[in-house]
Amino acid sequence: MTPARLRAAALAASVGLLAIPAVASANTKFDPSTEFKLKPYISIQIGPLDLSINKAVIYLLITTFVLCVIAPWIVHRGLRSRLGRGQNVLEIAYEFAETQIAKVSLPPQSIPTWFPYVTTLFLFIAINNLISFFPLPISGEYGGLGVSSLPDFGLYAATANLNVTLALTIVTFLLTHIVGVRTHGPGGYLKTMEPDAPRALKPFIFGIEILSQILRLVSLSVRLFANMLAGHLLIIMAAGFAVLVGSFIGLVAIPFALFFYILEWVLVAGLQGFIFALLSGIYIGYAIEAPH
Repeated sequence: MTPARLRAAALAASVGLLAIPAVASANTKFDPSTEFKLKPYISIQIGPLDLSINKAVIYLLITTFVLCVIAPWIVHRGLRSRLGRGQNVLEIAYEFAETQIAKVSLPPQSIPTWFPYVTTLFLFIAINNLISFFPLPISGEYGGLGVSSLPDFGLYAATANLNVTLALTIVTFLLTHIVGVRTHGPGGYLKTMEPDAPRALKPFIFGIEILSQILRLVSLSVRLFANMLAGHLLIIMAAGFAVLVGSFIGLVAIPFALFFYILEWVLVAGLQGFIFALLSGIYIGYAIEAPH
């Protein structure tokens, strides 16, 4: 069994679509980390800038298409009193983002300004996470569907790439301090970070506050990246074990693969988008509010 076909079998087994083969090759090598390697489909190099199209870019484009084409199309068709499926999903997402993210994290006067941003963050991350659990022909190995020119099917999450999560985090980080300076002025914004403490301790505590601001880059980006990477690795490894064992003993791994798949898809995917958007709103809200 080739590594490419092994990955396809493992991923299919993870969603209960494939029975365990009776015998597997004793020499088969299985490395789950290969599913996260980014090989360019189309290489685009502009000086030092690499704009190549790889599977992470494909997932980001799919998410962008859903948000920028499908969602507006549903709205422009006309909202009806009798909800259809698409309209129902949009209204639930809108209400959830408004009540559970914007109103909880942002000052009331800033909600009209920053509600679109935190909602976009939530939907972009949640949709990207959700579609990452559908096997797509995005593997670096070829031979999918028996056609040598097609990539094998695989699972991948763009948010399991630290570059993606860090880029989203940097946007929130910069906006937080830009709005803080615009609201209070440069000096006034620095004063919001001064603690209510004895004069001798203020420089030390101020330094800790600056460090905490920098560590937000880590807390936002690494949390999302690590959760999605770990979840996909667990699914692939559990399903891969079932195929590698090559006997009915491997059936034991199928329930674990299904459990991790359902847990990640139902709970973790949306939850990570919610946490990222909520923390972004809290950080922006703290920058807008009076000294904290």
